[in-house]
Amino acid sequence: MAKSSSNSSNIILATVLLFFGNVFLGAQASNVHYYDFVLREINVTRNCTTNTILVVNDSLPGPTIRARKGDLMYVKVHNQGLYGVTLHWHGVKQPRNPWSDGPEYITQCAIPPGTNFTYEVNLTDEEGTIWWHAHNEWTRSIVYGAIVILPSEGSNFPFTTPDGEHLIMLGSWFNEGTSLNKALEMELSAGSYNVPRATGYMINGQYGDFVPCSNETTSYFSVNYGKTYLFRIVNAAVGSQMFVSIADHNMTLVGMDGAYTKPIVVSYLVIESGQTMDVLVTANQSPGRYYLAAQEFSTEDIDFTNFVHEVATAIIQYKGNFSLTSPPSYPNDTLPLYHDYSAAASFIQQLRSLASEEHPVDVPRNVTTRMFITVSANHVACPDDSCYLGDYKVAEALNNISWEDRSVDVLQAYYRNISGVYTMDFLDLPPVMYNFTGDDLSTSLAEAAQGTSVKVLNYNETVEMVFQGTNLLDQSEYHPMHMHGYSFYVIGVGLGNFDNETDPQMYNLVDPPKVNTFGVPKRGWAAIRFRANNPGVWYWHCHINRHMSWGMSTAFIVKDGDTEETSMRPPPSYMPPSIASKDKSYGEIDQTLKSDI
Repeated sequence: MAKSSSNSSNIILATVLLFFGNVFLGAQASNVHYYDFVLREINVTRNCTTNTILVVNDSLPGPTIRARKGDLMYVKVHNQGLYGVTLHWHGVKQPRNPWSDGPEYITQCAIPPGTNFTYEVNLTDEEGTIWWHAHNEWTRSIVYGAIVILPSEGSNFPFTTPDGEHLIMLGSWFNEGTSLNKALEMELSAGSYNVPRATGYMINGQYGDFVPCSNETTSYFSVNYGKTYLFRIVNAAVGSQMFVSIADHNMTLVGMDGAYTKPIVVSYLVIESGQTMDVLVTANQSPGRYYLAAQEFSTEDIDFTNFVHEVATAIIQYKGNFSLTSPPSYPNDTLPLYHDYSAAASFIQQLRSLASEEHPVDVPRNVTTRMFITVSANHVACPDDSCYLGDYKVAEALNNISWEDRSVDVLQAYYRNISGVYTMDFLDLPPVMYNFTGDDLSTSLAEAAQGTSVKVLNYNETVEMVFQGTNLLDQSEYHPMHMHGYSFYVIGVGLGNFDNETDPQMYNLVDPPKVNTFGVPKRGWAAIRFRANNPGVWYWHCHINRHMSWGMSTAFIVKDGDTEETSMRPPPSYMPPSIASKDKSYGEIDQTLKSDI
């Protein structure tokens, strides 16, 4: 009886503390929003086939969150699915609060079925379009949605207020349905290249007119002649970069990854997996129908053809009276082909931050930590004879270290000083220097170590990182690198091997793009800078799903500063327990599947 009374007292105390904590945080925010996300399996029919998939609130994509700059949000996630799940708020810095960042085995364990967990999503300087998605295995291929962040009260866009807006979410489709993660685990355990591949791409959950059984569900966007619309575009496709174009219409890029850019007028976009872009489109063509088309920018070897060739489409339809007998116009002249590297480079080299008085840049000048990191295909030793490649299994690595998940998340281990979960020996340089982008590289250079190796940074360090793509195993590709907890400045991009003497002379330290995801070019490099002023544990990884699963990731531990305001917050009263294994079902859950969406 006494124990029960003590527990009740503790619960009451925790509730009181949480209440006053929320009141304090709410006082700092413009508005406080509350959301309920219910995850469950439903039947969904696409491309003439019905699959069972996990979705949020019975919709694909999931619900859109709308807020203003500086707002605070609480999202209560109810997991009614069969597997553990986590959610990540992609592009939200979560100052001092990695406990709500979401990546499984990095900052939390999965939310078990039949339970719930409330995320605190604290917006600060983000403005524009970002997104949220699952962050356990490949569940994010179907569990995702947009976050629209308007200017704070009393502020305006740094461009003429549009007459309306439309949301474009690019997504992937896998035929495996709810068996996707099991199929993935089977191939990973065998060390195989043959991980699942997307079979199609979608716009707002629909294929569009060029895929069987899909033209009746194609997404439509209505516009009025002469009006200008803000199109918020999210690349939630988990495995590829995408080209996007609108027939006969230019687009003006004004924002990326929750930050504004200098306006550039373009006829197509290159959008990396995980990136977001805000573009203005003026309806200035003859009233009619026009395709918005998205197709893969394939950066694998030219001989590799097992990628999605179908084009995802939506229709922009003018309001008014005009003939519907003709098919919509298609962007034949502006949508680049699958392997058009020149088109990609031409687009990327135009990107600049807005760098205005209201939206300044703060590029670190006095660098205290420099890192040179190879991003490459590798292989690691196979523990037995069951692997696809015999003595080795497929891996991807950063500086020849391939990430390995532990059963206890890194954040808990760091906060509670649990030994044996991670090591603090991530390399600042590759173990061997060589001609990174050369041909016929020795396979011995691709031998990687597997481990949970993190980089430790002191509070307020200024960091420059150069990511160098390699051609190890003849497997060079683009790598869209995403950093949790931060945005960063892309101060330089180039092809070939980075030259430490000449390339820094070409850095843009005036108005480089500020993003949270950016592509390292095939056989090329990208240089970034940021200030380590957000204490906690933060994941850093390639946003191509198979590369991340093969180990192309690491984590930063940013130490506390000298004050409470510069130190990581303590954990909430409840965190999901470390019982959720990524390859184990929690058993059948009785439910009636909804069909169809």
